[in-house]
Amino acid sequence: MNDLYDDIRTNKHLLYFGDPMCSWCWGFSPVLRRLVDVCADKALLHVVMTGLRPGTTEPWDADMRTFIHQHWVNVGDQTGQPFNFERFENTDFIYDTEPACRAVVSARTLAPETALPVFEAIQKAFYADGQDVNNLDQLADIAAVSGVDRTQFKDLMQRPTVLQQTRDDFTQTRNFGVLGYPTVLLAQDGKVTALTQGYQSFESLAPLLEEWLNA
Repeated sequence: MNDLYDDIRTNKHLLYFGDPMCSWCWGFSPVLRRLVDVCADKALLHVVMTGLRPGTTEPWDADMRTFIHQHWVNVGDQTGQPFNFERFENTDFIYDTEPACRAVVSARTLAPETALPVFEAIQKAFYADGQDVNNLDQLADIAAVSGVDRTQFKDLMQRPTVLQQTRDDFTQTRNFGVLGYPTVLLAQDGKVTALTQGYQSFESLAPLLEEWLNA
């Protein structure tokens, strides 16, 4: 496993922990993009998959649909992000977030700079467009639009090594003590501090980030 602690021993790093199928991560998406823009050429970005519901095998039941529906309403009301609620008509939907996480890891392996664009594209496809982001061909289409080679992506998605790399991301999340998503950590020369653990507005985070960048 590539140890993220080794990667952040020198220089400044922005560590983002999220899941493409986490609604609060979707709500945080515009905030994250602005934070990343502020950090351009000042800190290295790491996109780490957390695994919100990896390995789920059973369709969601009525109680889960009710809970998640209200959750999405709350996130939309607070963040202004769009949600497509037609998904709740599909009682056979299996809320397994592992394939979407593995898609980001596959893209990151092929071209590190595409990790965040693919993450964002999967979010939009799932939450706003109502697409099936557990489908390999659909994920390959999404990755291709973000500049990832479609054939190589599909090949990686099916390799045991990438499945293990995705699980390694889940382990890294626990190793960093991340319990809620989205989480943004700031690392400088190996010292890690939290910028946010959970949703916050850009306006509340920008001064803290600027202070850290200029320190």
